[in-house]
Amino acid sequence: MPASGQSRFGRRRIARSLAVAGTGIAVVALPLFGATSATAATTTSTTASTTAYPDNLDGWIRESLDVMAQHGIPGSYESIHRNIMRESSGNPAAINLWDSNAAKGTPSKGLLQVIDPTFQAYHVPGTAFDPFDPVANITAACNYAADRYGSIDNVFGAY
Repeated sequence: MPASGQSRFGRRRIARSLAVAGTGIAVVALPLFGATSATAATTTSTTASTTAYPDNLDGWIRESLDVMAQHGIPGSYESIHRNIMRESSGNPAAINLWDSNAAKGTPSKGLLQVIDPTFQAYHVPGTAFDPFDPVANITAACNYAADRYGSIDNVFGAY
């Protein structure tokens, strides 16, 4: 873990949450000229709620599901988890250097073992443009699976 006490992926957690949930807007009403303190408008603040996700596999899947829901990408927690465990055993830094994709120079990367061209084609706005970012990897892979198979729920082997 870095000296800052945050994991490699935790630093982006706040930025990712804001990108997904939006930012809050503070509204302040100021009194007009001549208004007394009794008639001065009060300050009102509204903020968009942000969900804090744990910086672990459960949190990455749950955050991905929230992003997927915003973009109409189908998939369930159970199917995403099942595929992650088969593809990377839950290691977001996993890279496959031995299969046919690797032999062609495009190794599979991340939790759901996505190759760069697929990640680029199926990247979902609001996530990092990094195939090793857990949420971006899951969301792009599920977007690809939805396009190709109808949903990640229909994937039971290498895809």
